[in-house]
Amino acid sequence: MIITPNWPLEHVKAFTTTRLINGKSLPPYQYFNLGLHVGDNLVNVESNRKQLIQAYGLPSSPIWLNQTHSTVVLDLDMPFESLNADASFTHKTNMVCAVMTADCLPILIADKQAKTVAAIHAGWRSLAHGIIEQTIKKLLVPTQELYAWLGPAISQAHFEVGNDVKSIFLAQGFNTKKYFQQTSKEKWHADIYGLATERLMQLNIKNIYGGEYCTYTNDNLFYSYRREQQTGRMASVIWML
Repeated sequence: MIITPNWPLEHVKAFTTTRLINGKSLPPYQYFNLGLHVGDNLVNVESNRKQLIQAYGLPSSPIWLNQTHSTVVLDLDMPFESLNADASFTHKTNMVCAVMTADCLPILIADKQAKTVAAIHAGWRSLAHGIIEQTIKKLLVPTQELYAWLGPAISQAHFEVGNDVKSIFLAQGFNTKKYFQQTSKEKWHADIYGLATERLMQLNIKNIYGGEYCTYTNDNLFYSYRREQQTGRMASVIWML
């Protein structure tokens, strides 16, 4: 089972995997873990990655990033020496951008004319420090022409953060106070979907889709680091035809 964006783009392919796909990973990674860095059997993960390409018609192997919660954006159209990045983009057809998540927010970006696509790994750190803005700036497409899909992530009810995280967001001047619900003197529930949407709208991106899943509560569909600690990763992929 995969989850596809509900946007009206005909020349773009995109989806997020789930753990329900019949892959090789064994507990606690069952069944379709795509992360090599989480302690799973590496042979099984490589088998899952090959299955991803073959079963879902990917035109090439995804460019797997080494995600570090940064604001580094990788241009896949140019030679690169390092995969240390939390977003990637391309203007070429059949080039597959990918990010891996297990509670963090995957954001897929495309435009209706199929000039560019991008994949963003938006944990709270990279989100707060500008990963969305850094990515959009590099696409060279008018923002009003862009579409964004917010893939499966942890919901506000289960994403508890401290005063330090809330203060970082509020200090940046965005209208973000409404996305934090206080649970105790020092704890808040943060709406990562809302925080990302606010930033997209500030960039004049109004075609925003998705945001209806919770990785924490849907344990049959999704991996969740906060729920399980030792667990696998889903992949969100996008490419142009």
